[in-house]
Amino acid sequence: MFDFEPATTEAARLLDGVREADLTKPSPCEKWPVATVLNHLLGLGVAFAAGAAKTPLPFDGPPPQPTPDLSAGWRKELPRRLDALAAAWADPAAWNGMTQVAGVDMPGEVCALVALDEVMVHSWDLAVATGQRLTVDPALAGALFDFWAGQEGDTGDLPFRQVIFGEIVEVPPSATVFDRVLGLTGRDPSWTAA
Repeated sequence: MFDFEPATTEAARLLDGVREADLTKPSPCEKWPVATVLNHLLGLGVAFAAGAAKTPLPFDGPPPQPTPDLSAGWRKELPRRLDALAAAWADPAAWNGMTQVAGVDMPGEVCALVALDEVMVHSWDLAVATGQRLTVDPALAGALFDFWAGQEGDTGDLPFRQVIFGEIVEVPPSATVFDRVLGLTGRDPSWTAA
């Protein structure tokens, strides 16, 4: 088990630095503007909290194009959802047995790592797209690196990490652990808005 709170608190902190003019800016998450990243964080907060509770939500497949539309109360709602996510994974029962998120069955401990990755990597997307700096908990970054670096075995036709990410971006071994995680998720740690 690990504590989600450093990651969820940092994600919520970034919201103060997001201006309305930022919502249409591009992010490192290909084809997703800032508003779409925020919308995704709103959705994953609910989905992964439900996964922790072993009460998966109905899933009919991803929408053809993630929506950039945000409700008027997103600045208050997103921190609430992130807090609920952290609280859900604070329960030791969340880590045991099988669960499901977005139609994918997985062990609880794997679901926790995928949830952590979603929060931390999309927080980075948000930070760099809006000119902010993300503070990364080293222990959480290490957990993610160990997880993704070990996902080169097949789950069907593709390595598991390629099911949800693009091609690996080569990052020097001397880079920070989190930069290496970013590379494993198909992101260039030196990304800047064009």
